[in-house]
Amino acid sequence: MSTNPSIKEQNRWHVLTACFLAYAFDAMDFMLLAVAMPVIIRDFHLPLAMAGLIGTATLIGVGLSSVMVGWYADNYGRKRALIGSLLVFGVFTAAIALSRGWLDMMVMRFLAGLGLGGVWGVAAAFIGETFGPHQRGRAMSLVSSAWPVGFGIAATLARVILPTYGWRVLFLCGFGAIVAAIYTMYFVRESAVWVASREKAGITAQKISIAEIFSDELRWTTIFGTLAATFALVGYWGANTWIPTYLSKERGLSAASMTTFVILLNVGMFVGLQLFGWLSDKIGRVPSLLLSFVGATIMMPLYSLTGSNAVLLWMGPVMALFFSFSGIFGSYFAEIYPLRVRSLGAGFCFNVGRGLSAFAPFVLGALASRTSLATSIALCGAGFALAAVFTIALAVTRRRVPQQLELAIGSAFPESN
Repeated sequence: MSTNPSIKEQNRWHVLTACFLAYAFDAMDFMLLAVAMPVIIRDFHLPLAMAGLIGTATLIGVGLSSVMVGWYADNYGRKRALIGSLLVFGVFTAAIALSRGWLDMMVMRFLAGLGLGGVWGVAAAFIGETFGPHQRGRAMSLVSSAWPVGFGIAATLARVILPTYGWRVLFLCGFGAIVAAIYTMYFVRESAVWVASREKAGITAQKISIAEIFSDELRWTTIFGTLAATFALVGYWGANTWIPTYLSKERGLSAASMTTFVILLNVGMFVGLQLFGWLSDKIGRVPSLLLSFVGATIMMPLYSLTGSNAVLLWMGPVMALFFSFSGIFGSYFAEIYPLRVRSLGAGFCFNVGRGLSAFAPFVLGALASRTSLATSIALCGAGFALAAVFTIALAVTRRRVPQQLELAIGSAFPESN
C-alpha cells in the first residue's frame, strides 16, 4: 500500500495535534476534580477518605477502559477508539454538574473514567506508528506535555469560575473534549501501519485477545510494565489529588493563590516532559525513566516538608520536572509490543497501572485524617522509588525476549515513516 508523501506528512501533524488535544482534555478532566475537591468536600460535608473515593472511582473506570479501548483500537482502528473515548468522558464529566450527592458523583466519575483511560494507549500506538524511531520519544513527550497544559487550563478555569459560579458550572467545561473528537473525525486519517496490517491479514484476520499480552513471550513484559506504571502512578496520583487541598487546608492559601501554585507546578511538568523526551531519544528510554523516578523520589518529601510558602511556590515546578515518565512510557511501551497488540499492550500497562493506583487517593486521604496531608504527600516518593525498581526488572526481562519476537517488533517499526 503506497501513500502520497505529502499526505502522509500532513497526517503526521494531524495525528500529533489530535493526540495532543485529546490528552489535554483528558488531563483537564482529572484536574477539574482536584481543584474543585475542597469546595465539594465543604458542600457535601465529606470526610477526606470519602472524598478520596471519588478519585478512586475515576481510576477504577480508567483501569477497565484500558482493556476495552485497547482491544477495540487493535481490532477496529486507532481513530475510532480515540473519538469514542473523547465522547464518553466529555459527556459524563459534564454530567457531574447534575450530581445530587456523593453517590451520583462516584457513578459519573466511574463512567467518565471508562473514556479517560482509552486516550493514552491509543495515542501511544498512533504516535509510535506515525513517527520514526528517532522522533518517537519527543513526539510522545510532546503529546504527554498536553497533560500539564490541561491541568493549567483547569486551574485557570477554576480561578475564574469557582468563586462566582461554583463547581457545577466548572464541570460543564468537560464538554470541551467534543472539540478534540470533531477534529479527529474530520482531519485525522487512520494509522497506515494498522491499515496495512489488516489488509495483509484480509478476511482471515483474527480478533485480538487480551490473552496475547500474557503469552510466554510477553507475560513478564506485561507484568513488570504494569507494576512500573502502577507505582509511578501511585506516587503521581497520590500527590496530584491532594496537593490543591493541601495548599488550601494546611498551607492556608486562598483559592486564587492555590491555583497559581498549581499552574506553576504544571509549567515545570511541561518543561520536564520536553527535556526528558529529548533525553529519551538521546540516552535511551530506561535511563531517562530512572532519572525521572530518582528525582521525584527525592523531591516529594522535600516539597511537602518545606516550611516557607515562598520556597514552596518555586519548589513546585522543580519537583514537577521529574513527573515526566508518561511520555517516555508512551514510546517505550509502544516499542516493546508487536503491532498486533500494541495499543492493547501499551494501554494495559499504563492504564491498568492507573486502575491499580486507584486506592492511593483514598489511602492517603485516610492517612491524612490521622496525620497530615504533608505526610501523605511525602510518602508518595516511595511510589516513584518502587517504579524505578520495576523499570529495571522490565529492562532485564526485555533482554531475554526471544529473537523472533524482537524481529517482529522491529519490522512493525520501520526506520522512517
